[in-house]
Amino acid sequence: MTVKDAPARVDLAATDDIGWAVRLLAATPTHEHRDPELLRRWARAADAFGAALAPVACEARIVERDGGLELGLLARYTSRPPTVELYTDTIDLAERTVDARGWRHWYPPGSLRAAALAHEAVHVHLHHGPAKAALKRALGHSALRLGRLRVPGHVAGAEEVAAHAYARTVCGLGRSPLLLTAALAAEVEGVPTPPPARDARREN
Repeated sequence: MTVKDAPARVDLAATDDIGWAVRLLAATPTHEHRDPELLRRWARAADAFGAALAPVACEARIVERDGGLELGLLARYTSRPPTVELYTDTIDLAERTVDARGWRHWYPPGSLRAAALAHEAVHVHLHHGPAKAALKRALGHSALRLGRLRVPGHVAGAEEVAAHAYARTVCGLGRSPLLLTAALAAEVEGVPTPPPARDARREN
């Protein structure tokens, strides 16, 4: 399917970045019955955490290839050896989608590739460094409480929200890449109101 062939467009941009982050969390396994206000609180915390991160260099080898539309990916990090795969077919569709929806003021030319790289770089940063524990503390979710002892818990999907917020900030985007992944899902799946698709995954 091409952008030209896509179904009638809904105003995906009417949902703000936090709203898309909440939808991402709600669609993540383990969160099916969570209180929507709790998900919104986590979404805000993860977004703020990612936006405040200092710039992180992408030190992995970068490989460009197609096949991303079949996988539903813009980019992917693999650790053996450390490599970021950029899927040119998905990036090309993303560029056409930005133009078709009139979002170029939010996503300047070249920014989508840069955002995909930034997204993967911060995933690696969160996975291997102390920032992962800092994100858990920022979310305020407790896996265990014993008197005054509190063990911060993992919130599935929070790293993804943080990575999108980081990419939005360091690449100077007007909107989170979450909005664009929602639009890409609409183009690929041919449905008018999809949940936001993940645009980056890791393989270890």
